[in-house]
Formats: sequence, structure tokens, C-alpha cells
Amino acid sequence: MSKPREENMPVIEKNENEIANRETVGRSQREIIINRFVKHKAAMGSLFTLIFIVIFVFSATGLNLGPKKGGLSIPGWWKYKITDIDPEGAIAASCNGGVTGCPTLDLAPSFMDGDGIRFGDHPFGTDIIGTDYFALVMRGAQQSITVMLIVGFLGVTIGTTIGAIAGYFGGMVDAVLMRLTDMFLVTPTIIIGSLIGFRYGNFGVVPLAILLGFFAWMGLARFVRTEFLTLREREFVDAARVAGASDRRIIFKHILPNAIGVIIVAGTLLLSGAILAETALSYLGFGVRPPDVSLGLLISQYQDTFSISPWLFWWPGALIVSIALCVNFIGDGLRDAFDPRQRRHVSAKDRLSAAEHKGKSS
Repeated sequence: MSKPREENMPVIEKNENEIANRETVGRSQREIIINRFVKHKAAMGSLFTLIFIVIFVFSATGLNLGPKKGGLSIPGWWKYKITDIDPEGAIAASCNGGVTGCPTLDLAPSFMDGDGIRFGDHPFGTDIIGTDYFALVMRGAQQSITVMLIVGFLGVTIGTTIGAIAGYFGGMVDAVLMRLTDMFLVTPTIIIGSLIGFRYGNFGVVPLAILLGFFAWMGLARFVRTEFLTLREREFVDAARVAGASDRRIIFKHILPNAIGVIIVAGTLLLSGAILAETALSYLGFGVRPPDVSLGLLISQYQDTFSISPWLFWWPGALIVSIALCVNFIGDGLRDAFDPRQRRHVSAKDRLSAAEHKGKSS
């Protein structure tokens, strides 16, 4: 019974190779990578979802850049701010059992319930004193995303620089930089983050994110070092040396473009870890401090009301999970796009198309 199955294996393998060759023929490396990423449904869906979340969050309550006096302020489309209190609205939106501040958001059509689809004055509800929770969650998401982007940028920049220098030059330079990296790696990240948050958390989210970024590069540096150790022995690097290219040109013009896949994939994972780290620090009280808010701080402040007002826990938790999952799926799609060794799933439609293409060409 197993013989027909073994006879079909070369045919399937041949069809997969024909499909792969047909998708890459006549295309540059950039076009191949983009084509592979676009065909990754989970990554593309996550990318559009993340873009929608970022635009929605930052447009809701507006942007405040720079100092409070003289800084750039762009108003948002949401009518409430995190400092506005509406006790009457909280009382009006009461739930069964007399609990006030219930969410007015209703996504069920009218034939399923009496209210129908509506947004309401307080779609995410209010806290116990009547502060609009939608404004709080949008502001908290802004702060968490800001931390994620700053930490990711600094971590990728520092990690790539140190890893590239250590992997390319080797010897004493590699030993010194890697021992420095090991020194940071053996120190628990949560302890470093707690010390930074305790000392600088009240200065705002940007200084906190910058300081956290200086302690988020170690893992990426090791990835880049390993990739550079492999690439520096390739023939194109030897050819560049013979042609008289400087070390700087070899690193940035020859090796780094070939290692960009590892850097991008590791950078996306760093973004996901950054927002979770900020959430953990704020939850422990060492991150963003009141009167400002973040998603982790909201969960920490309202964790005691979970049994009475669970929506105060649901919304920030759902945003944290959504952002982290989107970043991870995007990273997974980038890994598949940059790594040609990743074996893609070939559907029956692809095999039929390859067979028809082969029949026409023959």
C-alpha cells in the first residue's frame, strides 16, 4: 500500500520546485521577498490590523508633542479627555444589579436585543468616578505603542551595531563586546526595568522608553554577530577586500544587506517584547505614573474591580494581546519571506496551475 505513495512523492516535489521557480524567475530579491510576504495571509491581516489600531488610537484623543507650553498639540475626534468626569453619564449607563458606568457600546442588531447597534456616550464605560474609559484606554494605548516603537528602534540600532562590529572584526573586539553583552544578559531585565521606572518613570513615557531601549539590544546583538561570522567568510566579501573596499563599506554595503532579514525578524520580536515589558512594569507600579496612563497601569489600577466592573480589565487587556499578536504574526511572515529555506504550503490549486503551465510550455 505504501508503494504508490512513494511513487507520488517525486511528482509532488517536482511540482513544488516548478511553482517556486515560476514565482522567482525574472524577479529581484526585493520583489521575491515582497511577493512572499504578501502571500502570507496571517502577516498581511496582522499588518493591516496593526495599522488600523495605530491610526485609530492616535487620532481618537489627539497628539501632544513637546512640552505642555509651546508644544505641538493636535486635537482628536473623541469628545472626552482623560481629565473629564461625567458622573451623570456613569449613573445613566447602569447595568443590572445597580452597577454604574457600564459600556454603552452595543454591536448586536436590534432584532437580537432592544438597544441595537450603537456607540453611545461612553462605549468602553466609565470608572467609579465617571472618567470616560474610552479616552483612558486610547491614551494608554498611545503611551504603550510609543514605548514599543522607541525601545524597538534603539534596541535594533544598538544591537545591530554591536553585533556587526563583533562578528566582522572578531578576536579581541569580539571578546570584549560579547563579554559586555553577557554582563547585561545575566542581569534580570525586570530588575533593570524596575530601577529605571522607579527613578525616571515620573519624567514621562519618552525618557522611560529611551532608557529601556539601552537595555533591550543584547539578544539581537548575538543574532547579528552569528550572521556576520558566517557572511564574512563568503566569496563576495573576499572579492570586496581584494578590490580595496574599506571595512566600513564591506560592513554596510556587502554584509549588512544580506543580514537584514535576521535583523528585521528579530526587531519585530523585540517590539512585541517591549510592549509586554512596559505593561509588566506599569502593572508593578514602576512604569508610567499617574496622572498619565498606560495599558499596564490601567490593568493595575482596576484589577480589584474585575468581579464588579470587568470591562475595566477587558479593554486594555484586549489591546495588549491584539498588538502583541499582530507584531508576532508580522514577524512570522517576514521570517518566511526572508528565509528561502522555509517550505511554503503548496495547495491543490497551485499544483494544478503548475501542471497547466508545464503543459502549455511543452
